Amino acid sequence: MKKILIFLSIACLFLPTILAANLEVEKQGLDNVWIWGLDKSISFDLKITNLGEANTVNFYNLLGFGMEPSEKISFDKDETKEIELKVTPTGESDYRGLYTFEYFIKDKNSSDKETLTFKIIDLEDAFEIGSGEVDPESNSIEIYIQNTVNFDFGEIDAEFSCPFFNLKENFTLGPNEKKTFSVQLNKEDFKKLGAGFYDMDAIIKVKDKEAKVRGVIKFIEKNIVTSTTKDYGIIISTKKIEKTNSGNVVAKSETVIKKNVFSRLFTSFTPEPDIIERQGLVVYYTWSKEIKPGESFEVVIRTNWIFPLLVIGFIIVIVVLAKQYSKTNLILKKRVSFVKAKGGEFALRVSVFINAKKYVERINIIDHLPPLVKVYEKFSGEHPSRLSEKTRRIEWDFEKLEAGETRFVSYIIYSKVGVVGKFALPAATAIYEKEGKVHETESNRAFFVTEQLSKKDEIDED
Repeated sequence: MKKILIFLSIACLFLPTILAANLEVEKQGLDNVWIWGLDKSISFDLKITNLGEANTVNFYNLLGFGMEPSEKISFDKDETKEIELKVTPTGESDYRGLYTFEYFIKDKNSSDKETLTFKIIDLEDAFEIGSGEVDPESNSIEIYIQNTVNFDFGEIDAEFSCPFFNLKENFTLGPNEKKTFSVQLNKEDFKKLGAGFYDMDAIIKVKDKEAKVRGVIKFIEKNIVTSTTKDYGIIISTKKIEKTNSGNVVAKSETVIKKNVFSRLFTSFTPEPDIIERQGLVVYYTWSKEIKPGESFEVVIRTNWIFPLLVIGFIIVIVVLAKQYSKTNLILKKRVSFVKAKGGEFALRVSVFINAKKYVERINIIDHLPPLVKVYEKFSGEHPSRLSEKTRRIEWDFEKLEAGETRFVSYIIYSKVGVVGKFALPAATAIYEKEGKVHETESNRAFFVTEQLSKKDEIDED
């Protein structure tokens, strides 16, 4: 009797396992994911085979989760069925990660405990966004969004944004699918950005849920410095050299120009050079500057040729006058000074100096009398050869003058009519012969200002 009881006890222990072995349960697919708040339930594909006689089974759990199908399922002998099992968690939970769910399959005689493992995540954890490397010389960039889980999201809306572009897209995204998009770039938007990693944000909308996802964009290092030179102006010559950092790293720029020792005297620089080196007759000017991405550095070199041109012009005038003066055989200079008359008349002494640079002969000096004046008949020095009141001319004749010889003639003019303001006397003329040829030369014009009457013998000449 005792042996029978022991056998029945052992049989009772193994009976559920033996009976459950008549059902073979196989889970289809892996990596099931339940996205919290997006769907109410998670589905599993099961393949169940009845290994024994005809039977009926149903599903249940002890956690209070809802399960479908909730009705019994009939199996014929050796029949296999594929069943979609839906599990609906209840209540709220902060748990995220892998979760093992225990449930039971019950037939006519017994039940068997099974487990299903799935992952609980938030919506933003289902996506990964990123891009390829951004080249400062490129006009486009490839960005992507990756579905990292085994879940079909269907149609979604996504808005991508970063420091140098914004993009909105509508598309479908299946399980573990990756979508890429090409974005056209405006270089002005990122020309001042340095190399490195930059955040890219995306707002992803699925059904009535919204998630914010962050990725990175790598802005590769690129050292690009462009140089432009402009030259303009002739008398005031200006050169502008502009260095622009079109890359994304701080670039060290060096600008070197050279000037000769003469032109450097009239050259100014903006800004002042950092280094000045002289090598023989050449002077080198150097500017060293660190330029940040998107910034420019400009050097202005201005050479003003006005002053040296004036000096050169002045020298040329002096040379020309000197040559002209050296070619002059006879020079006349006319002066005028005030004479105090006893009768109170307005009187002036007119003096003409004759200087012979070379030997000349048969010299005739002619001076013209201004209107309203008379000539005082007493002369000091050389007496005139001719005096005509009608033609208002006074003349002196000289047979010859040796080189370097100087003669002086003068006369006094007076007027009973007062003169106010500036009194002008015409130039004197000399006609002479040199080596058989007749030449003519004129003196300067003389002026007298009546304001100077209190100052005796003052002369005003041009």
